[in-house]
Amino acid sequence: MPTLPLSANISILFTELPYLDRPAAARAAGFEYVESWWPFPTPVASPEQVDALVAALDRAQVELSGLNFFAGDMPSGERGLACRPDRQDDLSLNTGQLLEIARRTGCRAFNLLYGQLDDRWSDAEQRATAIHAVTTAATAVAEIDGTVLLEPLARGLNGTYALVDGDDVVELLEGPLRSTPNVRLLFDLFHLGSNGVDLVAAAQRLAPWIGHVQLADCPGRGEPGSGELPIEETVAALVAAGYRGMIAAEYQPTGPTAQSLSWIDRLGAVAQSG
Repeated sequence: MPTLPLSANISILFTELPYLDRPAAARAAGFEYVESWWPFPTPVASPEQVDALVAALDRAQVELSGLNFFAGDMPSGERGLACRPDRQDDLSLNTGQLLEIARRTGCRAFNLLYGQLDDRWSDAEQRATAIHAVTTAATAVAEIDGTVLLEPLARGLNGTYALVDGDDVVELLEGPLRSTPNVRLLFDLFHLGSNGVDLVAAAQRLAPWIGHVQLADCPGRGEPGSGELPIEETVAALVAAGYRGMIAAEYQPTGPTAQSLSWIDRLGAVAQSG
């Protein structure tokens, strides 16, 4: 069985270096793919900023395999705009530039964070806003055969974020998003494990809806092996259930990034034997 492709999230890995130097560092460490959170502080960056990003990827000879939609002010605690009635213009503007970057890089997977519930609006209004935002985003990226990913996040670390386990996403995929086939579950082991999800069982049960997988250990969000999560067993369960997509490293290294990669050989062996 072929080893699953691996991607490095350069928003959280190789942070010893300036952002535009990280694609080359990832390539030097053996990654052919990288992914990123939205790399700019605003929904729309300048043409020069976009050109610099694309040039850095080209120089490094890595493929951009995943990109987040603009998620608000992440450093200050925001976690997405999809459910926010007051931020839909930002999301619409961002979608246009995200598509430009996608066309220039070949990226086809896009994480749209749901957002935090706000008591200025009812839960029903925010859910309807999110469904409309996800549907609109999915329609936009369908033009390039793209996929929108919905990600549950850890309780206690992300405010009133509305999605906390895979079933929350599947309920949307099988319900109001049922006629939007290019929306999938982002299965992040750190966030789900932090919420007490049985990762192996969830991998087996949710595999048909999973479009992307991200790895970090828990507690601590360090590299696989730094915590207590059954990461190798979960990946083996995903492979056995038929998952053949990307596995992305999205962790905070406990030391220099290049020295935190011993897990790759172990994970490759699991995928091969799975």
